[in-house]
Amino acid sequence: MSGASGDRTAAHSARKAVTDARRVVVKVGSSSLTTAAGGLDADRVDALVDVLAKVRAGGTREVVLVSSGAIAAGLAPLGLLKRPKDLARQQAAASVGQGLLVARYTASFARYGVRVGQVLLTGTDTSRRAHYRNAYRTLDQLLAMGALPIVNENDTVATDEIRFGDNDRLAALVAHLVRADLLVLLSDVDGLYDGDPAKPGTSRITEVTAPEDIAHVQFGSAGKAGVGTGGMVTKVEAARIAAAAGIPVVLTSATYAADALAGRDTGTYFHRTGRRSADRLLWLAHASTPQGALTLDDGAVRAVVERRTSLLPAGIAAVEGEFGAGDPVELRDSTGRAVARGLVNFDAKELPQLLGRSTRDLAKELGPAYEREVVHRDDLVLLRT
Repeated sequence: MSGASGDRTAAHSARKAVTDARRVVVKVGSSSLTTAAGGLDADRVDALVDVLAKVRAGGTREVVLVSSGAIAAGLAPLGLLKRPKDLARQQAAASVGQGLLVARYTASFARYGVRVGQVLLTGTDTSRRAHYRNAYRTLDQLLAMGALPIVNENDTVATDEIRFGDNDRLAALVAHLVRADLLVLLSDVDGLYDGDPAKPGTSRITEVTAPEDIAHVQFGSAGKAGVGTGGMVTKVEAARIAAAAGIPVVLTSATYAADALAGRDTGTYFHRTGRRSADRLLWLAHASTPQGALTLDDGAVRAVVERRTSLLPAGIAAVEGEFGAGDPVELRDSTGRAVARGLVNFDAKELPQLLGRSTRDLAKELGPAYEREVVHRDDLVLLRT
């Protein structure tokens, strides 16, 4: 089938995936919830809640809300005129604002008899195996009990090393974590455009079937209100992460949230481009910050990349950084190019004595605890090169 008829059929099929979605993650940005001065806009919050409550009303759809706005909501109460650049004041604003944000959501959803549960995450909570399982169980149980989880990054304690960096990426990873059928990214722009939407002659891109479709597009920075951290580039990257994990994405303005969730032609629809991967590995690839690096010899690179084996001490040529067992590290080839990321089983100070040696010899000399992989293949993800 080709031509206009084929286009309509494809568009209908794409939007049907939206209406068929039973578990939906919705992300809303700071600029869609707050005033330019930094305070929460009660009318905007209520408008979003009206839409989400209606989506849940039939009892067949579940919603997880990833909401920015904690730092923005804390600005005015602390007398801050704009989002601070230093981490300490961001954490202080988040501490004040998170309570205000959740209180506002709690009151607004209460109009519909909907209970909400707050879930605050950091990168560490989701890249380590036990923490990852706990995060999934909490969110899944909240949904099973009829509550609506409200997820945010734990800005009050997150440091630069364990931050997600933006809630768009967090939303993509949460969608994967809860096995969502759909991700909806809401901002102050009604979709992805082929240029600056404020200038004449630009057009909204209605569908993206592969990353190559938008390789020519230049993306804008943070929103006009200046209270968020992301821009279109973070939203497109989040859409790419989710689509590659088998989750379709709709990117549109919070104004059109109802239309987006009803499967109407609004915003930009990102088709699935891949399948769901092993749960924790997506987080390891996109939500962890390497605490060090291991340089591999050529044989080890081939074993890890081509044969997908675990990394053994014999294949390591050099160690860089200060890390502990369980921390994420980069695996590099002899040119310094990162080829993989994994969770290491040894402290940095232990590894130098192990390099280039077989696990059998190490076990004889140092004990059975050393007859194990430096990075197990189940804790290892290959990076795009």
